[in-house]
Amino acid sequence: MAQTPALLEALKNELKARRKTYSDVARVLGLSTASVKRLFSEQSLSLTRLDLICDMLGIQITDLLHSLAEDNWQLTQLTEAQEAAIVDDPALLLLTVAVLNHLAFEDILKRFWVDEHTAIRKLAWLDREGIIDLLPGNRIKLKTASNFAWRPDGPIQRFFQRRLIGEYFGARFASSSEKLLVLNGMLSAERLRRFHRRMELLARDFEELTVEDRSAPMGERDGQTVVLAIRSWRFAFFDDYIAE
Repeated sequence: MAQTPALLEALKNELKARRKTYSDVARVLGLSTASVKRLFSEQSLSLTRLDLICDMLGIQITDLLHSLAEDNWQLTQLTEAQEAAIVDDPALLLLTVAVLNHLAFEDILKRFWVDEHTAIRKLAWLDREGIIDLLPGNRIKLKTASNFAWRPDGPIQRFFQRRLIGEYFGARFASSSEKLLVLNGMLSAERLRRFHRRMELLARDFEELTVEDRSAPMGERDGQTVVLAIRSWRFAFFDDYIAE
């Protein structure tokens, strides 16, 4: 990874860890939130502005460089055995998803029907497996990299896929918080690659919005699941009518 993008990614991680948003950065720099987003997306943050942001976070630029070095050792993926163990234990799966979504220990206890003893045991397992650091006061430090993802066709991906069709798409998508778009068209290979890139940008936008909202009270936030998918497919009902 080039140094500038990596440094900005480390800065984003520090903002996440301290529950600071682009709006907080904008106030420090005397800019609009939109301007700050543009600075990050265009990777055009000056050293002066970087120093101001670091001062707001209570760190030095050298701390960012140190965290950048540490990031090379962070997890981008779990092992097959780790994912299998998580899937086989509903409480552990719940706690794993919760910490990956940056929920604090007290938020987990408030949000889910899990007792404190069970939560600590499951977090201790994640600590032993090197997925988190369980710190004094039950503070949680993630050891996953910013590009962490479940294993392709691994135990956890298969687990969610088995339940995706019935549970996720069983909704009517009629409320103000729901939206479903089903599109159909014909694309060349080049246009398809372009659309794939736009899907990746949309996924990045969603991640940035979740980061901005981490400082909001838990009562004002609700878990959202986005499914972005595209594939060559036709409804099996039409098979008898298609001339191959």
